[in-house]
Amino acid sequence: MSLQQGPVRLAVIDSDTGFLQVLSKRLEGMAWQFRVLGAPPPTEELVAMRLNALLVDPTLLGPRAFEFLDRVCEALPGLGLIVCTGQSTVSQRVRGLRGGADDWITKPSHPEEVIARIEAVVRRRKRASARNETPAVTAGELEIRTDQFQAFVRGTSADLTRREFELLALLAAAEGQVLQREEIYGRVWGYAMAHGDRSVDVFVRKLRHKLERGSPGWRYIHTHFGIGYRFQPEPRMEVIEDDRTPAYAPQPEERIPARS
Repeated sequence: MSLQQGPVRLAVIDSDTGFLQVLSKRLEGMAWQFRVLGAPPPTEELVAMRLNALLVDPTLLGPRAFEFLDRVCEALPGLGLIVCTGQSTVSQRVRGLRGGADDWITKPSHPEEVIARIEAVVRRRKRASARNETPAVTAGELEIRTDQFQAFVRGTSADLTRREFELLALLAAAEGQVLQREEIYGRVWGYAMAHGDRSVDVFVRKLRHKLERGSPGWRYIHTHFGIGYRFQPEPRMEVIEDDRTPAYAPQPEERIPARS
């Protein structure tokens, strides 16, 4: 299945020669532009490659694999990131997906499935990039810029992570509506929320802190206990104490004498 809007630009960080040989042979028969990297390059080099997708085996990255993935997600918020590795624990997979990976593939895997998953991720990213053509959304003192995956408060960047921005964009697009936690999780994280998972609450708290730190006179995200969250910019009401005597002071009620 081919993708529109030009060939896919893919980089593969892996040292599994057997896997790379089979995958490269399949990719050579397609219109993709791809390169194999035997070691993780500096983030700036990845930016310069103008990639659509990055396929990476974290075992090649050593003990700081997740730190590298986090840096890549921060520097390239529009990049499709796919992890393809051997056996892993549930905690490792959860950590990678929550940190910004779009998919996690377990080896051994068929090259056709790997390519299909990369295509699916790139399609989702291209659909998301269509939002770049929409104008900035202004709400209170907040400006949401989908072209930069960032929000600005009074002209200053709120310094959101990619996940925080995706959460904000989802809530703001449904302004005034209450979104349930399960729906938020499914649309931002991309899969079903496990029972007892508090990730949505944690990220909302972080997001709310960043927004209201720069805009203390406004409330943006409202909690509906037991349900979810609603985005609705509202100025905070402050009680102003004034010791001045009011212009009009109520007088004692005048008594009307009874008729004799």
